[in-house]
Amino acid sequence: MTSVAFETVLFLCSLSWIHLSLAHTVEVQSGEDATLLCPNTTIIPSLLIWFRFMNRSEPHCVAKIFRSDQPASFCGGAESNRFEVSSNMSTIFLKIKNVTESDSALYFCGYKISGHPVIVQSVYLKTQEKPTETTSLATMILSMVTLILTKVTICFVIKMRTRTGMKFMRSEEEQDRLFIQRNQRKRFSFS
Repeated sequence: MTSVAFETVLFLCSLSWIHLSLAHTVEVQSGEDATLLCPNTTIIPSLLIWFRFMNRSEPHCVAKIFRSDQPASFCGGAESNRFEVSSNMSTIFLKIKNVTESDSALYFCGYKISGHPVIVQSVYLKTQEKPTETTSLATMILSMVTLILTKVTICFVIKMRTRTGMKFMRSEEEQDRLFIQRNQRKRFSFS
């Protein structure tokens, strides 16, 4: 990496910290494709660069594109079979195929105007693991156990109420009559 390119990366990195709070998040499950967007705000053809910033390390260049009608070039370490850059007049797309957990990072795009780097967009890509069969089976088993325990509890409550002579629904008049009968029995038992 040349000195100028390294200075550009450092400057873009420092600007990304400012834009980190403004970055929007794209969530995708492992194995799916993710497409990140960068608005093309330049009027004249400019070199646009996609960077990836992982685990507070220095940013790594993913791809560069100069014009929308030319193919992108991929930087060292970026797998061209997993990354795809395309562009139209208004947007530059970075497509990441078959996303893995290691792809979770802050991605930002920028370009240089008169030798000065400009950050255009920052996007946080968050990868979620797909639920495995084991997770699904465990969830199903826990649901079944919960259902069975709920049924057992309801049956137990019903059995206890019927043994003690309590009824589920009593009218207010019936409750008042039972209350008076109980109090009368207590009075007669003390006399």
